[in-house]
Amino acid sequence: MIVDKSINKLTSIQENIKKISTNNLIKTEIVCVSKTFSIDVLWPLINHGHFHFGENKVQEAEKKWRKIKEENSNLKLHMVGKLQSNKAKKAVQLFDFIHSLDNIKLADVLKKGEVELNKKLSYFIQINVGDESQKAGIPLDSAKDFLKYCSNEIKLNVIGLMIIPPNDNNPDKYFEKVSKLNSNLGLKHLSMGMSSDYEVAVKFGSTFLRIGSAILGERNTNK
Repeated sequence: MIVDKSINKLTSIQENIKKISTNNLIKTEIVCVSKTFSIDVLWPLINHGHFHFGENKVQEAEKKWRKIKEENSNLKLHMVGKLQSNKAKKAVQLFDFIHSLDNIKLADVLKKGEVELNKKLSYFIQINVGDESQKAGIPLDSAKDFLKYCSNEIKLNVIGLMIIPPNDNNPDKYFEKVSKLNSNLGLKHLSMGMSSDYEVAVKFGSTFLRIGSAILGERNTNK
């Protein structure tokens, strides 16, 4: 009964967030990361009233969500994976939030897509908080200048920072560092926390949690 389990797990996470949140005035959105899961698995959550879903590939998202989004205006689709600039215009057509804005070329192409399609998205700047060579993201000390370019010069609606912390079993220090930077930059939202560390992220003020397996179970990694 994967249907009942997914709703029960979502509800349990929502209740847990209320218990551990340090500021009940902040609404914490759960982005259900639905990559590799078929729409049949997701319909129970949609019918339950959950509207935020995350995908990491434009092509998969287009096949899965285009028609459903046209028929359900409440649905909000989040790009949570690495976005190549050659897929940016297609992403603007389909997504409402981009969590992986990480370079000027991508920012420029996204802006061009917004103008051509007469559509505004919300963006998170991805920060490479651990200076990991295998991960995308803007260095911490470049965040201010990059935000200035995106927000002031090309007028993208940047609402916050996003991180994927290093896998060293100590996310606290990274969440704290980026939370402070986010506040110093005057941004209102934070995209931090996944299935394994969302509780810690909530304590540091995350407003968007990217949670997949804790709701939907283990995904098919062959897809």
